[in-house]
Amino acid sequence: MDRSQVTAFLGPTNTGKTHRAIVAMLTHETGAMALPLRLLAREVYDRVAKQVGEESVALVTGEERRVPKAPRYWISTTEAMDTERVVDFVAVDEVQLMEDRERGHVFTDRVMYARGRKETCFLGSASARNVLLSLVPHAVLSPAPRLSRLTHASSATLKKLPARSAVVAFSMAEVVELAERAKARGGAAVVMGALSPRARNAQVAMFQAGEVDMLVATDAIGMGLNLDVRHVAFAKLRKFDGQSVRDVEISEVSQIAGPAIWDTSEIS
Repeated sequence: MDRSQVTAFLGPTNTGKTHRAIVAMLTHETGAMALPLRLLAREVYDRVAKQVGEESVALVTGEERRVPKAPRYWISTTEAMDTERVVDFVAVDEVQLMEDRERGHVFTDRVMYARGRKETCFLGSASARNVLLSLVPHAVLSPAPRLSRLTHASSATLKKLPARSAVVAFSMAEVVELAERAKARGGAAVVMGALSPRARNAQVAMFQAGEVDMLVATDAIGMGLNLDVRHVAFAKLRKFDGQSVRDVEISEVSQIAGPAIWDTSEIS
């Protein structure tokens, strides 16, 4: 099983990596995809279910479990992925998280042992290249160039951010504070891990429908969520990483700002 065809789609966000993986999976009779976020797993589940029908797709996360009688495709969070399940196709998203202090062991395990009988795809940032090839030297790299050009804009106040902006903060307290301040310009949708699946889905739907023109979120939006974001603004460029407060690295800024179609800035 380890010698199934292994391809690595590596590149920044907004490059179509997840779309390519879904298309590849649906060419097989059975498949499984592991995503780093519950919200992202739900998004992919919805896309796949729309194409093949809910009776053919299972969703398994730490909070949700939707398993029909005979699913052909399994969508899950990375931690909830069953590596013992035999399927034709396997995809693991955001494999650069192998280097994450808290979750790295899970992603490393999936890279080493999660395989499809016929095809395996690893998706992630180009920063994962060396670690990935050291673990899976026969993986074939498939670069994923960004589909739009991202530029840096000058700093701006919250009130002067352009419509369809996402404001990124690195703590729950900051997210709540920014959402409260956003009420002055019509309110904002809020996305963070502390919300229930139903609440998160409702907040994303509200932003996507244009009911509010701002999204306030943690840096998790850099994990490939499919959002109609034109501009990403950072509340701060320093974060607590579990051990100390440090500057956000350039690679992290690029990853987090990835959903933006136009530009990124810092709130002044």
